[in-house]
Amino acid sequence: MLDRDGPVPIYKQVADLIREQIESGELKAGEPVPSEAKLERDYDIARTTARRVARELREQGMAYTIQGEGTFVGQPGAPRVRQKTPLYQRIAEEIAGRIQRGEIAPNRAIPGEKVMMQEFGVAKVTARQAVAHLREQGWVFTVAYRGTYVTSPENWPTNKS
Repeated sequence: MLDRDGPVPIYKQVADLIREQIESGELKAGEPVPSEAKLERDYDIARTTARRVARELREQGMAYTIQGEGTFVGQPGAPRVRQKTPLYQRIAEEIAGRIQRGEIAPNRAIPGEKVMMQEFGVAKVTARQAVAHLREQGWVFTVAYRGTYVTSPENWPTNKS
């Protein structure tokens, strides 16, 4: 339980909770520290507070950050536990599945960055990577200042890889 009215800043309290998970072995070297979005949800904190948590863990030597990938337990350069499929690809596969099932029709907008960030609990860069992946595959096209829309079915990839 966080003491929101006490003298210890919230970010330090959350960082201490994660440090305890690391020291107890619940989080192991190379594993990802919970994302900013997950920290926001789990602890009901602001994004800036979540960022300070990661910075605090780095300053304590408990974690390191790789831009666009996340914050990981351990020292910089330590081997990371890799997920089989990158998160942005899993999100893209989910959106592509919605397109195939007809939940998002051709020439209709896919969920925006903010919606993806909330729905999947990811950072903006991950949401952008998912959209870029969908675009590269041919599922969607982007109109500047308007959004990203589903392409016509004849432009869809024949296999979802």
